[in-house]
This record gives sequence, C-alpha cells and structure tokens, in this order.
Amino acid sequence: MITVKTFTFNPVAVNTCVLHDETGEAVLIDCGCVTPAEERTLVDYVSRHHLTIKRLLCTHLHFDHVPGNRFAERTYGVRPEAHRNDTEQLPPPEVQIRFMHVSFPVEFVEIGNNFLEDGETISFGHSKLTALHTPGHSPGSLCFHAPQDGFVIAGDVLFQGGIGRTDLWGGDYHTLIASIRERLLTLPEHTTVYPGHGNPTTIRFEKQYNPFL
Repeated sequence: MITVKTFTFNPVAVNTCVLHDETGEAVLIDCGCVTPAEERTLVDYVSRHHLTIKRLLCTHLHFDHVPGNRFAERTYGVRPEAHRNDTEQLPPPEVQIRFMHVSFPVEFVEIGNNFLEDGETISFGHSKLTALHTPGHSPGSLCFHAPQDGFVIAGDVLFQGGIGRTDLWGGDYHTLIASIRERLLTLPEHTTVYPGHGNPTTIRFEKQYNPFL
C-alpha cells in the first residue's frame, strides 16, 4: 500500500508529495522546496522513514512546482521527469518568475530528455502509478493515478471546488475541462484527489459540487 505524504512549500503554497510503500522505495512529486528549512523538512521525513527516492516526477513545469528539483537531484541523485509538451512549449522557469513578479532564491534544473508519456507506468517498490496526460492548465500537465490505492495526484488540473487557471502559457479552458471530464471524472468516485495546492478532495465530491463541472 502506498503512503502519501504532502508538504506545502514555497510562497505559492505548492503541495509536494512523497509516495512510498512498505519496501521503503519512494517517488517525489513536484519538489517545491526553496528554503533551507523546507529542504530539512523533506530530508528529515525521508531519513526518518528510511526511504530511497527512486524518481522525481513533475505534474507540470510551472515555476512554483519545480524550484526544489536541483536540491532533489543533488541530494538523492534523481533527475526531474515531465511531459515533452511542457519542455517544448513553456518558457524557462526564470522567465515565468519575472512575468509573475515573484522571486525564488533557487537554481533551476533542465528536464533534458527525461520525458513521461501518457499511459506510462511508474514503478517503485511493489507499487505502480499511471501517468495521465491532462492538458489545459499547461500543455504537458500530467496526473499520476494509483488505481490499486484509490488516489490520483492531480497537480493544478483539479482542485477542491475549482480547476486550474488557463490564462498562462499554453493554457486552454476547453481543453482543461475536457481533460477533467475524460481522464479524471471517469475514475472511481471514491478516488482521493491530491491537488497541487490546497486540500485533498474526492472524485465524488467534485462531480457533485464543483461549480466548473
């Protein structure tokens, strides 16, 4: 069984997730830490639970979801992985930050050729995730579904009572709604949704109460 641990990091309050199972193998999703204190929080959890970080996954490549990637690379020897569309269609995080009028004291790391594809299986320990391409918030937005454990890591695609913004680079409202309806709302209703910001929710709750859907 997968344990999901979330941390809220950086001034934009990104949810960074550590997923691990009984083997101690783990994946890190959306490493958003930017301060030494946030880095220590992450390291302390990994050390306390004797985890081995095997993969560094990115739901998308907006600046607030990637600032801890260099730290994760140096600390755990993992390279960030993302969908090709974000690497090709989004400006570098440094450009995004200037546009958004915020500042992070971090060194960003390039994705390189570490691409994740729709339907790809991510394995660690005894566990598996499936990558779901869900564009609309960004061209390469990915969600990571664990059907056997009943949850999905949704990035900035779907929130509790909300959806991702579509006014940034490559965003498109109609594409986002289609992604949510076709890739997420078709999941079992009991599925827990861990969004990129804010509190967890469920597919059932969003079907019933999300005003955008």
